[in-house]
Amino acid sequence: MAPTKPKNKNKKAKDRFRATKSAPTTPSVNARELLAKATALLEVGDPESAAKAARTAYESIGEKGRQAGAALSLLGQIHVELGEIDEARDFFATAVKADKDGLLPEDVGGGPEKFLWLAQLSEEGGRDSVTWFERGAAALRAQIQTLTDKLDSLPLTRKENEGIISEKARKLAETLCAVTEVYMTDLSWEEDAEQRCEALITEATMLAPEVAATWQTVANVRISQDRLDEAKEALKRSLDLWIDLSPEDPTIPDFPTRVSLVRLLIEVGMEKEAIEVSEILISEDDRSVEAWYLGGYGKYTLGEKLKESQPADSKAWHGIWRSSRKWLGQCLRIYAQEEYEDERLGEHAKELLELIKAELGDPPADEDEGWEDTDDEDDEGSSDEEMG
Repeated sequence: MAPTKPKNKNKKAKDRFRATKSAPTTPSVNARELLAKATALLEVGDPESAAKAARTAYESIGEKGRQAGAALSLLGQIHVELGEIDEARDFFATAVKADKDGLLPEDVGGGPEKFLWLAQLSEEGGRDSVTWFERGAAALRAQIQTLTDKLDSLPLTRKENEGIISEKARKLAETLCAVTEVYMTDLSWEEDAEQRCEALITEATMLAPEVAATWQTVANVRISQDRLDEAKEALKRSLDLWIDLSPEDPTIPDFPTRVSLVRLLIEVGMEKEAIEVSEILISEDDRSVEAWYLGGYGKYTLGEKLKESQPADSKAWHGIWRSSRKWLGQCLRIYAQEEYEDERLGEHAKELLELIKAELGDPPADEDEGWEDTDDEDDEGSSDEEMG
């Protein structure tokens, strides 16, 4: 997927690790080895040391050296990790000057990544982000075409080359989906926004029908068009691509993408699926405020539907609402501990808890003191039988 814009971190000194723009070449330094070392350090979570190695490599290469683009792009990624977004943006922008069309080999800093990062880091957003995304997409299309034309003459086997082409097609599809999201938000006022979204998701699904996030974007577009049945079908197709995979499978969408998926599932009335995904998210990160909130919200909505569909004297929905109360309570506990910034989420969680309290009364003491959910399966199991 296109690189994800990081959360804001404490800003460090602006000139920390900034590369010298035109440093003399130092023959004793092996820039390629230093860049490999910096990459390895970044991958193991040591961006400070990675920055030092990458800076030394860049000073050795000089701004017009063949590997300057690779050093600049790597320095950009390192500063993203450090939370120094202005510096990261500067490095990526300088890398673009060394490879304006993304046509250089990737081992010297060519390719689409710098464009995709600049799209995500754009201060203006909107049209500026789309411009960078489109430059990244153009670079990916060029790479795919080159690889396809030379499929049988490249050093690797045909199967290996086809795998590389497939991976680049997936990245292109994800980039097109990112552009779609911009047209649905920042540029939704443009007259041709809907037509552009339609063209983008059509191309994306043709390029990578096996990518779950692609169908999730299709669903988002269909919801905006009030075509809910088609949205549900797209969400079901997205879920079917990964829901039964092992947790370590690399094709599973990332955590934020699946959080967005839960929101869409609730929006189209697929609460059971929303709860299932929320439970997976909690198993991966039990400090996620959004996962607890969305799981609780999904359970509340499911219980409300059951309440309305059953006879007045039926209490089958009580079990689901008790479970919802626990999830929302845990959400608010972590919300307070983490000093979470989304006030609307906190207010809605409180509102839902008050509605449950009005029906079921105050929660038992042990529910306030800590998280235990030993009776949820029995509660929800009996409720599911009633719904069936």
